[in-house]
Amino acid sequence: MSGEGAEAPRKSFASRALGSGAWSMANFGGGQIMRLASNLVLTRLLSPDDFGLMALVSSFLIGLNMFSDMGLGPSIMQSKRGDDPAFLNTAWTIKVVRGFIIFATACVLAWPLAVFYDAPAFAWVFPAAATSMLIGGFFPTRIDTAARHLQVGRLTMIELANQLIGILITIAAALILQSVWALVWGQVLGAFVQLALFHYMLPGHIDRFGMEKAARDEIVKFGKWIFFSTICGFLLFQGDRIILGRVLTLDHLGIYNIGLFLATVPGLLGTAIAGRLFIPMYREHPPGESDHNRRTMQRTRAGFTALLMFAAITLALVGPWLVDQLYDDRYHRAGGILVAIACIQMLLVVPLSYETAALAAGDSRGFFVMQSSRALIYFSLVMIGAWLGGLTGLLLAQALAHIFCYPVSAWTARRHKAWDPRHDIVAAIVAVLGAALALTMHGEVVAAALLH
Repeated sequence: MSGEGAEAPRKSFASRALGSGAWSMANFGGGQIMRLASNLVLTRLLSPDDFGLMALVSSFLIGLNMFSDMGLGPSIMQSKRGDDPAFLNTAWTIKVVRGFIIFATACVLAWPLAVFYDAPAFAWVFPAAATSMLIGGFFPTRIDTAARHLQVGRLTMIELANQLIGILITIAAALILQSVWALVWGQVLGAFVQLALFHYMLPGHIDRFGMEKAARDEIVKFGKWIFFSTICGFLLFQGDRIILGRVLTLDHLGIYNIGLFLATVPGLLGTAIAGRLFIPMYREHPPGESDHNRRTMQRTRAGFTALLMFAAITLALVGPWLVDQLYDDRYHRAGGILVAIACIQMLLVVPLSYETAALAAGDSRGFFVMQSSRALIYFSLVMIGAWLGGLTGLLLAQALAHIFCYPVSAWTARRHKAWDPRHDIVAAIVAVLGAALALTMHGEVVAAALLH
């Protein structure tokens, strides 16, 4: 009887984990298809300069979001009190206050950044776009509790509906305005739509303003290391655009952003799946507790990496053809940039499944050590590379940074008994072979795009 009782929850969790992974893929795939369709329409209505300016604005908005992140989502997902109304009310109240702080900070920084990047329009576009962050502060905690219990079917449908409506708003605004302001209106009005749909269509706890001391202390204790970790994450994931804003013209930055948009699909897909799948899996089935757990994680990790590696190699092989088919001649150089970044993505996905092991165990300090070490390595190399070799130097430095950052990720994985060296060796060999094939096929196209 006891064996059967133990097996039932295991099957239940496995079913939910599989469903969560499938819904995360569906969410990401549907979202990317809509974003691509939107991108194809908008590139015909707006100029590369508009995309370059909005790429810079978006990078700083993401930066403000990450610099103020206290890990409220992961805190709800991993805490024993993650379903407690008092805990959820406290988390939501902190999130609302944080949204106002982000908006106020954007207003203060707008003019100095506009001067630094010699982009006068930035001074007005940045605070207007930051309104979306203020609205986002009111998003309900039901989003995180749904992910906590791997119940993401309805959440996925709402998120896809949100994205579709936001895209339609942006396209309508572009037809009327034909300027960067269309992208701003799409982002802000889209945030209002998201808030309404999450509030009325996602069941669960109704958030109220409240601040319980015990809940606040737990969130702050867990979140203080997340706060520092996300500052490092900003340097890891947005540092290239911040640096290139000084190295490239807005036109060239817009073209770079198109190549980046297509090439980073594997990494973004991996992050989307890992955030919703691996935290609950590591929490419920720590790989160090039993051989069964270890084998389960190995199989899941192998399938996860194989999917991402296949996507990265495919993009690297068909990149130039894909860009020429989808975009007009103004964006031709994005094909070579796509190939180069897709090759870098092959290195990125090798240790990607390890990153949530520390968070799942509540070890936010260990997560910070990993992120800060990687950020120091990455940002230092990227700055040196961009200074010495412009865009070419920056991309070469990114590839080296991922290689040098691997021991840090492996160290974190070993701390939580999640390291799988056989998986990593096989994945690294496939990555090197895939990148070599792509660069052999498209070497001239890549060189023309980077040396332009």
